[in-house]
Amino acid sequence: MQKQMSEEKEKGLMSMYRETRPRAFVGEKSTTNHLAWSSLVLLLALAFWLMVALSAAENQRYALQIRACQDRVFPTELDMSCLKQVKSRDHWWQHVGHALVHLGR
Repeated sequence: MQKQMSEEKEKGLMSMYRETRPRAFVGEKSTTNHLAWSSLVLLLALAFWLMVALSAAENQRYALQIRACQDRVFPTELDMSCLKQVKSRDHWWQHVGHALVHLGR
């Protein structure tokens, strides 16, 4: 009889706690689609990397076109150290914009 009473008290106590408990804890169930967000972050990183590479390639291409890195001693040769650090346009976005508009040239 006493065991049955203590079980009823325990059930009443547990139901009281169950009602105050949040429906889902933060770590219990995730509503975030981690695959989609991870894919988005990877695609944005890839787009950023491609933009940086495109800007560098267009910078060097334009420097070669305007002969900005002509060797002073041998006019038919290129100064490779100049080509690595040349800034043929003022901003990186000018390189990217020109490269995107003039595809295949």
